[in-house]
Amino acid sequence: MKPFIDYILQFGNLNQQQTDLIMSKAKMFELHKDEYFSEAGKIPRQVGFLLEGVVRFCYYNNKGQEITHHFIEENNFVSDQEKFEAQVAASEYIQAVTDCRLLVFSKKDWDAIGNTIVGWDAITGLILKNCLLKTIERRSPLVSEDATTRYLSFVENFPNLMNRVPLSYIASYLGITQQSLSRIRKNIL
Repeated sequence: MKPFIDYILQFGNLNQQQTDLIMSKAKMFELHKDEYFSEAGKIPRQVGFLLEGVVRFCYYNNKGQEITHHFIEENNFVSDQEKFEAQVAASEYIQAVTDCRLLVFSKKDWDAIGNTIVGWDAITGLILKNCLLKTIERRSPLVSEDATTRYLSFVENFPNLMNRVPLSYIASYLGITQQSLSRIRKNIL
């Protein structure tokens, strides 16, 4: 699983024995389109690394509307990390948008890696910080820009998702109706 190891090595140095240990704890996991990796109200039991596919983070607002607030594509971690670490119930869903293949680690195995590899906490801390910064960077413009600019930013930030993600999810992510999204797309093309 070279993409996974390459990803981790961006954030710290590990020797072959350490990467072998990490890989020995990983399990291959298939998630079919529309299935949940993690569900609101349930304790997240695993952290994953997305090898193939797209997932989204979503929740239901107080009006019962489904809101997509984040997409993750290949070669990124998939986790409700705060809830996973604390082993408390999640407040959002992580759902497969496409068929997905992931490497997953149980809480027990994730903790075993952390207890065995000196510096693992520093590496995972940098990974988490990187993920949060990416999320903020992608979400911040959505607050202050008009709908057309938000859509163009989405296309720029997620060029590979346009043909892989239903328009309803994109509209929800952008905070607009699907009709508005269709109008924007028609005016741009």
